[in-house]
Amino acid sequence: MIMLKRTFQYLFLTLFLFGCGYKVVNYSELNNFDIVSIETTGNKRINYKIKNRLLFNSSKNDKKIIKINLETTKEKKVKEKNIRNEITKYQINIKVKVSYSVINSLKKDQFEIIKSGSYNVADQHSYTLDNEKKIVELLVENITDQILDQLRLKLNAI
Repeated sequence: MIMLKRTFQYLFLTLFLFGCGYKVVNYSELNNFDIVSIETTGNKRINYKIKNRLLFNSSKNDKKIIKINLETTKEKKVKEKNIRNEITKYQINIKVKVSYSVINSLKKDQFEIIKSGSYNVADQHSYTLDNEKKIVELLVENITDQILDQLRLKLNAI
């Protein structure tokens, strides 16, 4: 009897959880915009990486055709020094101001994304430069993901 009661409880719980009405979000359906052009000012290397990732994630031949302007700034600061006054860590701040306009309508908007990260100074200068490139690449990936999320949110708003 107890076994039968447990079985009905598990069955009810399973049906309740799977029948809740939530649906997994398919990001390919949310990318319903086509980026026609991207104009950039600021740091060329960062702009190139962001531009390529944005164009890769836009879907072609869609109803919403947008034009994007990017203004990027990269700031490098000393984060830590040791007792001998040698620099041991740098901090990089990347600020991207994104303004977009939907071509078919009068909708225009802008937003700003700021990301920061730090990296260690290595014994050799080439390793320090590699550390800087890695942290910049990571920050650019995060910034691009946030730009796409903001565009999805603002363009698909009801």
